[in-house]
Amino acid sequence: MIPNFRRHAIGVAVFSLAFAAASHAQEAAQTQTQAQTADAPGLAAITVTGNPLGTNDLIAPTVTLSGEKLLLRSDSTLGETLNNLPGVSSSYFGPNASRPIIRGQDGDRIRILQNGGGAPDASALSYDHAVPVDALVTDRIEVLRGPSALQYGGSAVGGVVNVIDNRIPTEPINGFGGRADLGFSTGNKEKNGGVVLEGGNDRFALHVDAFNRDSKDVSVPIDLDCSKPGSPWRARKICNSANEANGGAVGGTLFFDKGWIGASASTYRSNYGTVAEDDVTIRMKSDRYALEGEWRPGGIISSIHAKVSHTNYRHTEFEGPEAGTTFSNMSNDLRVEARHQKIGNFEGLVGFSSETNRFAADGEEAFAPHSRTRSNALFLYEEYGASWGKLSFGARTEKVRIRSLGYPDDPTVTRFAIGERTFNPHSAAFGALVNLTPQWQLTSNLAYTERAPKDYELLANGPHVATAAWEVGDPNLQKEKSTGLDLGAQWKSGPNTARVNAYVTRFSNYIGLTASGRTLDEEGQVVTDPAATDTLAEYLYSGVRARFTGIEASGNLRLLGTDGFGRMADASTLDLEWRGDVVRAKNLDTGEPLPRIAPFRTGATLVYGNGPWSARLGFDYNAAQRHVPSVGARETDAYTLWNAAISYRMKVQRANLTWYARIENITNKLAYSPTSILTTTVYPNAPLPGRSMKVGLRVTF
Repeated sequence: MIPNFRRHAIGVAVFSLAFAAASHAQEAAQTQTQAQTADAPGLAAITVTGNPLGTNDLIAPTVTLSGEKLLLRSDSTLGETLNNLPGVSSSYFGPNASRPIIRGQDGDRIRILQNGGGAPDASALSYDHAVPVDALVTDRIEVLRGPSALQYGGSAVGGVVNVIDNRIPTEPINGFGGRADLGFSTGNKEKNGGVVLEGGNDRFALHVDAFNRDSKDVSVPIDLDCSKPGSPWRARKICNSANEANGGAVGGTLFFDKGWIGASASTYRSNYGTVAEDDVTIRMKSDRYALEGEWRPGGIISSIHAKVSHTNYRHTEFEGPEAGTTFSNMSNDLRVEARHQKIGNFEGLVGFSSETNRFAADGEEAFAPHSRTRSNALFLYEEYGASWGKLSFGARTEKVRIRSLGYPDDPTVTRFAIGERTFNPHSAAFGALVNLTPQWQLTSNLAYTERAPKDYELLANGPHVATAAWEVGDPNLQKEKSTGLDLGAQWKSGPNTARVNAYVTRFSNYIGLTASGRTLDEEGQVVTDPAATDTLAEYLYSGVRARFTGIEASGNLRLLGTDGFGRMADASTLDLEWRGDVVRAKNLDTGEPLPRIAPFRTGATLVYGNGPWSARLGFDYNAAQRHVPSVGARETDAYTLWNAAISYRMKVQRANLTWYARIENITNKLAYSPTSILTTTVYPNAPLPGRSMKVGLRVTF
């Protein structure tokens, strides 16, 4: 039976979309005019993440990866695909589980979306839990750095990653097309493939996609021990790092005169090793069903956009052949936005979002109880545009209710608190963009954000093997509160660009894990014998004052080819892409650094183009990280990783073929990630991957 709240949420979305569809018969006369408008050249591409109004002039710092850029960066995990973008690092729990870290913030301070909607999993709960998305069937990825709580809640205080796959087409597709990918990597013997097919006309569009990955243990530059039962060895491999993943989706959209309505169903399956333990594997499945539509009624309301989704996530951790702890998360997500026509120089929208989550962990290593979380929010966003630039303002108010159900499968387990907490977070933000000259822009963002504690931050009390700790939540935690300021400057002259952003975010109540100094046994009892084995350090969730400061910079310099005015100086082009960032994060209560923060990083890539050929040669330098807490962290040494890629484009009848090869870690450098929990716990067994070559083919038609 669907709970009352969920019935209400789904009912709102269905009613809105059904009402939109009913207007189809009255508006047939406008079909041809709107089709011509949609096909008109020069229309701005919609950016879902960077600006809720879909404009190209973005106040918040946003990076978009698509096409060949995404193809040459794509990896088996979302974190590694985005790693080394300005301000973005990864949590790297081996090659199979990795979330993005943005400006030093990770976990539930980074919101991962699919097509602008929620797709909850368990990846924020633990570093060894993978994100169930794959770049093989992704059209583009948008990364918004800095607070985005106005649109997506307090869990986006660090930033947003939006994975866009067009499984519900939002524009008509005339004809039939798609793409297919094939790839092979030497470092882990990975074979992968993906296909995306789309077709339709002015009235309907269909989308189908599927992918598969199969990889073996990952090669590294050092001999490592493996005690996996039945196959002990010592070799230059990360033990238990093999992975199998597959999935796909089907979706479709019906277009009518004043809008559209579409639906999709998708699935993701994987079976991968957790590198912290030689004999533990995770079998994951995630099924997602989505309904989305838009109605353009005319008048003061230019559009009403609604999306609703249901996600059923579940994974089981196996110790050898025996099933161990099972994690599940069933969620419903609803989002409705009403955008108004311009009123003078003002343009904006008002929206409502609702999300429910039913979380459960069952097994010996269940360190959090069964819980229910419900969040409702109202938000608004307004822009004032002028010839000199624009101003923006937004606000959001939420109600979050978290209920602990304890451990209902075994009433004898009494270590989990039972009860309910309610929070009312509020957020507001101001932004400005000033066009100083045709080449120069200045931006600024000021945001105040409140975040309700997550269920595990309140209720955890048990062994967490992935972090090598006994984690204890605090049922009395208060809201996390922060104020952030971002200042940016951007310059563009033909192919030459430069952008720099400086930011500071101050938390009056930053919720994090802090070592208590105590050691516990497998039953949670304090151990005082230093010679005792099978013990875990106790870590407590607590609120502290904290500050994050940093600078990010990136750009492109044309060295050969077109000049700054777009005139051809030579048949070939040579560009220098450069990037760099630094972030410092401090616990203001103790004066110590916060853990797992990326050090100073810089990198550059030479990009050569000549007709169908392109080639890249670059490096990424990570400085030594000495700013670490005195307890529960390790310093890491500096390292430089070199990479190269080459691609060739050709046309065969209606198909466009892109052949490519890329080499990662050319010098086979031994390196350890300073942002990975593995660096702290099992440092010798968790280096970054060694040298690997990937060859592949993309066919678009």
